[in-house]
Amino acid sequence: MDKPIRVLVAKPGLDGHDRGAKVIARALRDAGMEVIYTGLRQTPEQIVAAAVQEDVDVVALSILSGAHNHLFPKVVRLLKEEGIEDVLVLGGGVIPEDDIPGLKEAGVEGIFTPGTPTKEVIEFIKGNVKK
Repeated sequence: MDKPIRVLVAKPGLDGHDRGAKVIARALRDAGMEVIYTGLRQTPEQIVAAAVQEDVDVVALSILSGAHNHLFPKVVRLLKEEGIEDVLVLGGGVIPEDDIPGLKEAGVEGIFTPGTPTKEVIEFIKGNVKK
């Protein structure tokens, strides 16, 4: 029996709105994935520590505050410093189209903006997880 995909859903920075993250967490859980939700206002260091501790396959970052260009690449960098290069890193939230290429170059493999169907996120994870 295959083990379920383990996803850490995290809210980096000072963003205090988590409705979208909770919707994604529930959709992933309903799709058979194990979901760990970190809660609000997590530092990149806390997110990476949780990813290591929980031995996740995916780190899904959600942000609305506009700090994605700083926080998302920092999480990727800290994962690499921990020797973790087999985790799929995703970003979601209010992210301008012009910022997406730089985030992908920094190692955020999938970016999902408001209105993305949850099915699309689920299919992306299943098709790109590094098991």
